Amino acid sequence: MDDDEGDQRLPHHCEPKEFVSLEKLSELGIVSWRLSGDNYETDENLKKIREARGYSYMDICDVCPEKLPNYEDKIKNFFEEHLHTDEEIRYCLEGSGYFDVRDENDCWIRIAVKKGGMIVLPAGIYHRFTLDTDNYIKAMRLFVGEPVWTPFNRPHDDLPARKAYLENFVKKEVDGYVVEAR
Repeated sequence: MDDDEGDQRLPHHCEPKEFVSLEKLSELGIVSWRLSGDNYETDENLKKIREARGYSYMDICDVCPEKLPNYEDKIKNFFEEHLHTDEEIRYCLEGSGYFDVRDENDCWIRIAVKKGGMIVLPAGIYHRFTLDTDNYIKAMRLFVGEPVWTPFNRPHDDLPARKAYLENFVKKEVDGYVVEAR
């Protein structure tokens, strides 16, 4: 994405536009699925994903000025660059928004999420979230076990989750050679 610090809700494409493949996102540890968004209570694909990945806790939140208490403060907090010590799992049931993640060169990649999109950000990846210009998303939040809501604003490179992320997904230099971790 571009470096313009204007309205965070805009797409912020580079010129010319550059698109990132799902393979590239996978190399960063990001997993995603396309589900329907309409029948999440009975969706067999969602059930299989939850069982396979151990997502035992679920809730639903509406992010918009009318439904989220302290909306302005929350949106500012969501957009502050941070990481979590657990995966961040979101399934968009309605509306849309953007997750921004850092690549191996510390550049931002903007990922659009919309109805039916489910995304998993790995523990330890620096990221942020914002709504788009529609100012609304209804999202299912999933967790393994009890939810942990703690964001660690950058820098927190000393956390074990960050170290593990770097070791597993980011290129590093060893004895003068660049080695790609996978």
